Amino acid sequence: MNTDASTESGVSGSSGDRSAQSSSVATNADSGSITGIGNRFAQPAPIPIPPKLYRIGEVIEYSGLSRQTVHNYTTMGLLIEVRRTDGGHRLYDESVFERLNGIIALKAQHKSLAHIREYYAKLDAG
Repeated sequence: MNTDASTESGVSGSSGDRSAQSSSVATNADSGSITGIGNRFAQPAPIPIPPKLYRIGEVIEYSGLSRQTVHNYTTMGLLIEVRRTDGGHRLYDESVFERLNGIIALKAQHKSLAHIREYYAKLDAG
């Protein structure tokens, strides 16, 4: 008769069996999820990050252009304000910087503002 308690309970005393038991609940490093136990809890929906909107002062600070230039480009339709604050300040989204880079590049190629406006009108139309 075997008097070893571990063999009577069906649990072997070898280290290989213990490592198998401890790995039955492990984290998946790639997904950060826990494996080996039921997924009882639904994952919460991610919190959407609101888009950053820039006032004209921030646009001129980051672009290096003058306030009047940004204002002129806006009134010409080259730059599009996304909305206005309650106080009437123009707000631009992040795409304004890509557009300004394009305008600056076209001006460096000696394109007229009329040509640039026509180019972006076609681009915006699709």
